[in-house]
Amino acid sequence: MEQDVNIKITDREGVIHEIIAPTDMAMNLMEVVRSYELAPEGTIGICGGMAMCASCQCYVKSTHELPEMTDDEDAMLAEAFYVEDNSRLGCQIQITPELEGLEVELAPE
Repeated sequence: MEQDVNIKITDREGVIHEIIAPTDMAMNLMEVVRSYELAPEGTIGICGGMAMCASCQCYVKSTHELPEMTDDEDAMLAEAFYVEDNSRLGCQIQITPELEGLEVELAPE
């Protein structure tokens, strides 16, 4: 049986949310943020998770080993605002058991 993982997400207001994310529903980080309503409706995941809008950009604060960035994600971040060295698109981070303890901060809108 799959396990749930604990993730800390700092929203755009600076509030830290300690949430539990399922690893058995094929969700990505953007979908978790939406399901917990950690960003106003219509401000995150605008493209539906296709790596085409960067509305789900986040800063990875922990030292987790994440999957390699795809060419689409890299290209989208190259055009996005507020990009940092630790920027990733939440829609491209699948929730897996290896993400236990992940810490991210949502990038400004």
